[in-house]
Amino acid sequence: MAIFKRPTLRTESGKKREMPQGLWQKCPGCGDVVHEIELGQNQRVCPRCDYHFPQNAKERLADLLDPDTFTEHDANLRSIDTLRFEGVATYKDRLNKYQSSTGLTDVVLSGEGMIEGYKIGVAVMDFSFLGGSLGSVAGERITRIIEWSTANRCAVIIISASGGARMYEGMLSLMQMAKTSGALARHACEKLPFISVLTNPTLAGVMASYASLGDVIIAEPRSMVGFAGQRVIRETTHQELPEGFQTAEFLEDHGLIDLVVHRKKMRTQIAQLLDYFSAPQ
Repeated sequence: MAIFKRPTLRTESGKKREMPQGLWQKCPGCGDVVHEIELGQNQRVCPRCDYHFPQNAKERLADLLDPDTFTEHDANLRSIDTLRFEGVATYKDRLNKYQSSTGLTDVVLSGEGMIEGYKIGVAVMDFSFLGGSLGSVAGERITRIIEWSTANRCAVIIISASGGARMYEGMLSLMQMAKTSGALARHACEKLPFISVLTNPTLAGVMASYASLGDVIIAEPRSMVGFAGQRVIRETTHQELPEGFQTAEFLEDHGLIDLVVHRKKMRTQIAQLLDYFSAPQ
């Protein structure tokens, strides 16, 4: 028996018809059915149980930044199929598919903006684009916005959502881990802040590089954060994993994450941190 029935519309003639698909979402947290309009008005947080649904990059920027202050950088960068990857679908085919479905050119949207009047550099990963995989363009955009932030003496904020390195680019993808980390090291040498925001999920090469290097590391509630998946760790260690393993709350308790912050409070929390970092030392 179905847990719930698809909502129906009743027309003026009294006939019923099913609601179009995509207008309702079943919450993984509480199992309730939530309308897309209600989710959009609530920053894609379930109004019943506070489960955080995925947000795309543009939604996150709209929630985080002061209105009309975002200027995109490096929009002309495009991924190319250097390795001539072939499989069920070619790399070019997959890029074209996700560029069409998301309206993005790659997984990272980066640029400059303002939060409560503080100028920042910001990069946001969009998990809906190839699982948020880190490729050469994503790494280059992140590196460039870090370098821009260093040159302009302002904080950089990176919001991560990723399954890891992009297999279609092989070693070129793994190189981005070192490149972005090197840029952050130079940023730190100038005593400039980096705030890392982890969302569900942040895994593998992204977590093993820039995502874990923040002066302050913030995570959204219940986010899955780690390097390898639970099944791989369990089979490698031959041990049962503790309850809540790899959740944001578990990692906060064990010191890897500094703060777990509700999405609706994220802008206020980051603004407070920027105010603290900007205070005379």
